[in-house]
Parts: sequence; C-alpha cells; structure tokens
Amino acid sequence: MSEISPSRLWEETVSPEWVDYNGHMNVAYYVLIFDHATDAFLMHIGMDKALRLETGSSVFVAEAHITYDNEVMEGETVYVTSQVLDHDEKRLHLFHTMYNAKDDSLCATNELMILQVNLNTRKVGPFIDHVQTRIGEIYKEHQTLAAPDKKGRVIGIRRKS
Repeated sequence: MSEISPSRLWEETVSPEWVDYNGHMNVAYYVLIFDHATDAFLMHIGMDKALRLETGSSVFVAEAHITYDNEVMEGETVYVTSQVLDHDEKRLHLFHTMYNAKDDSLCATNELMILQVNLNTRKVGPFIDHVQTRIGEIYKEHQTLAAPDKKGRVIGIRRKS
C-alpha cells in the first residue's frame, strides 16, 4: 500500500521578470504560482473548461492566507502540494505548500476557502455531483494526514507581557 500524501500537481520555474529589486521572487508571483496550483487541482477534480462552459460551474476564492517562508530565486523550480482540509456541498478548504525542487525546502504556504459559484446566476451553490464525489474521495485520503503546521494562522504582533 502506498503512503498517502498531499497531491503534487504543479511545478513551475521562476522567470526573470518575476524577480524584484530585492533579488528574489516578488510576492505577487507566489500568488500566481499558487493560483496555477489551484487550477491544476481543479482539473484534477474534474472542474475543467468544458465543465465550466457546459454548466457554468466555477469557483471563487472567498479567503486566502499566504506565508512566505524562504526566498525563491530566478531560475529555481518550485513544486506545490495540495491538501484538502475540509469540504461541504459548496465549499472547499484547500491548503497548498510550495517547496524548492532542488532540496525540498519549504518556500511558502497558501490556505484557501473556495466557493462553488454558478457563473450564470453568480450565486454560490453545490458542486456538480461528480466533482463533489471526487473532492470527497481526496478528502477521505487526506483526513489521515496531519494538519499543516501553518493552518489557521492569524496575523498579529505578539507582545511579551
């Protein structure tokens, strides 16, 4: 039996134009890579362009949180793993972790609350049945994984008392 792990569905190399005046990948491009990883995950669960055109079923991100843990430099390749933390008929709680492909070091994390939206009505509603089933299958596997250390982070200055 194979060990269950978060889904590794996306890999990308840092382009020169993504590097900022500090000499590392700009924060905007972490978001871009995580967005590409979200799209790869959506394809993995059956939410492709054909489904969107046929049914109007798509997703909107309702909330996102990113941690920046290590610099990524021009030309480096990163990969993203995706873990389903929870879901219901119209919401998906997804956690991405970005690693440097050269040494598997942690680069960043991205926690998302995603809503299923019908583009025809612009209203939140249930995922299409086969998509909901696929999310459930992945969630069942991912439930056996430990929750990510950075899940549910809150931004704030911690003061010593």
